[in-house]
Amino acid sequence: MSFRGLPGLLRRGRCFFHVPLGSCQIPPLHHSWWQKKSTATVQHNSVKSLTDKQSLKTLEDALCDMYSSEQQSSILQVLNTASERELSAIKLLQGRKLVNVIEYREKHGQFQNLQCLFKVPLFQYKTVVKVCNFILNPDEERKRRERGKKTNRPPMRIIKPEIERERLETLNSIVSIVFGTRKIAWAHVNRKLAVQDWQQKECDRFMTGPYLPTVYLEEISSVVSRIPKADFYILEKNGLPAQNLSLFPVTLHLRTVEAMLYALLHNTFMQDGQHRVLSMPRNSVGRHFGLMVGDFRTSGMDLVKQFLLQACTQRRPQLSFPQDKMLYYRSLFSVSQVRAEEMYDSLLQALAFYELIVFNNTT
Repeated sequence: MSFRGLPGLLRRGRCFFHVPLGSCQIPPLHHSWWQKKSTATVQHNSVKSLTDKQSLKTLEDALCDMYSSEQQSSILQVLNTASERELSAIKLLQGRKLVNVIEYREKHGQFQNLQCLFKVPLFQYKTVVKVCNFILNPDEERKRRERGKKTNRPPMRIIKPEIERERLETLNSIVSIVFGTRKIAWAHVNRKLAVQDWQQKECDRFMTGPYLPTVYLEEISSVVSRIPKADFYILEKNGLPAQNLSLFPVTLHLRTVEAMLYALLHNTFMQDGQHRVLSMPRNSVGRHFGLMVGDFRTSGMDLVKQFLLQACTQRRPQLSFPQDKMLYYRSLFSVSQVRAEEMYDSLLQALAFYELIVFNNTT
């Protein structure tokens, strides 16, 4: 279930406590409680820090025991001398992980040992082991990929319909589309994770009366005419609970918009029979970015603001944006502005599609 489209659902609870003026009983109690809690917090953090260091030491030792000195030297030689393009051929070294390896070499120099890999952001124990194993035995991974291509196995089952890996490996750009009860937003992102176009359109006539086909056709056609050309169009699949009858009008609206977008964006399907419009579950994107709280997905606003900040301050940001639009985007998402959830979600869905589907070589 989504927070978007149900405004104020969790923000309506308010609680006020009245304390008489001049009262001197509560402050000492509050101070005593806070002092005890602060002391306990410091002790807990100290123990946790010590535990984390011990766990890291154990993992580092296990990594050294796994490979001989000759194997370690071979792995380090590849990591220290391979070009960015050569590194991108290594399993799991895609997207941000590849950028982090390059940045580490530029900042700290060569990797002195395998333990240094734990200092690279996003590199956990399993990632390090898979990278090392691929470097030592790349032929096995290539054979497995070839077997997958021959059977046209889909990359991941979270997208529908299923697409052959070879089509994903040659795509240049996608358009991620997210729609709500009043807006349709889209993000055009290329394979280098550069944002080409990112905007939304207000659809004021949605859900204002009967579900008139003419109204939906006019509103959605005006949106489709503005959406850039791309290899694939990714639609958000919003899984509202079917048993909740009060949400039936919203569900009907979302399915109507989805069906019309499929039809209008798929105008070449009868000529070549190639699916270009795909669906991606909303909660799969939420889980990828850690936005799920139970069955609910929280706002991606803070995460998008973080991407915008990275684009301004880092040499190799996770996402890059047009320089002439940066000021507009940052002002649009300022605290004083209305929340643009559809825009946030369209960008996050585009990035999740690349990281989960296109750059994922584990399928």
